[in-house]
Amino acid sequence: MRVDVHTHAQPPEYLQKLLDSGRYQVERGSDDQLIIKEHGSRFLTVTQAVVDPSERTAAMDAAGVDVQILSLSIPNLNFLEGQDAIDMAVLTNDYLAGIVQSHPDRFRAMASIPLTADIDSAIAELVRCMDVLGMPGFLIGANIDGTPIDDPRFDPFYEEANRRSAVMLIHPMVPAGVEAMNQYALAPLVGFMFDTTLAVSRLIFSNFFGRFLGIDVIVGHLGGAIPYLAGRIDAGWTNYPECQGINRPPSEIIERIYFDTVSFHESSLKCAIELVGEDHILFGSDYPHVIGDVTGAISGIESAVSRRHRGKVLGDTAARLFGLG
Repeated sequence: MRVDVHTHAQPPEYLQKLLDSGRYQVERGSDDQLIIKEHGSRFLTVTQAVVDPSERTAAMDAAGVDVQILSLSIPNLNFLEGQDAIDMAVLTNDYLAGIVQSHPDRFRAMASIPLTADIDSAIAELVRCMDVLGMPGFLIGANIDGTPIDDPRFDPFYEEANRRSAVMLIHPMVPAGVEAMNQYALAPLVGFMFDTTLAVSRLIFSNFFGRFLGIDVIVGHLGGAIPYLAGRIDAGWTNYPECQGINRPPSEIIERIYFDTVSFHESSLKCAIELVGEDHILFGSDYPHVIGDVTGAISGIESAVSRRHRGKVLGDTAARLFGLG
């Protein structure tokens, strides 16, 4: 079984709300793609496939992918507040659930949570998505419109997710300092990776992983820079008192995190495997973003992972996490 844990879809109404918000600059790219910018930095390219599910199964069949895990991409619900965020969460989650219901053997979906509204509404939507829509968990931004995801205000939400043994996928959002990334599309190339790295580091040192043992955490884009900075993060725990609120080295905590393979670089994948083991690496492609690569992800896994463990990475571990038969 091949399970792609990192793919994106969105309803047309979501895109229209994004365009109408007035927050972003919009340019027309090639093939009718929309390039979305914030503070002059490109952070999202909208392709037709992200709003048209009819192309998906054909693309999956061509690549030999059995199941896609769908989620709403950047900026998720972060550009909305209050009731607008709640309404869009309901609309988007119902839309993704509809795709799953139409093709139950091919798709699962992760919930979008209105954390920019209020915590009670966020909890209520998580409960609805898991109990009514059958979703296994939720996507969370590496920052919530600039608020770190280890902020104590989110603890009641995490407590409910922990009680329900939810899967949590951490996905980058527009990073801090994006104004410095205007040239060369540096926001998605570099900024996203360090937005993720910062979020995971904060979760480690705030003892998130010690407090919420029931949440299975997947980190997108091969963990950002976490696999390469694990030794330095350990050095912080050893030497800085403010990093010592956890009872074991960060590298040991990192071993319980799952990383997806949205990197497409064999040496990087081998580094991540050495850190967390094949059991904690999941096939991901970032389909249908222009920077995504289904065939590249698969070929990278086939090159970097031994035949003995390849099945785990391509889908067996994901099948267990997402409750697939």
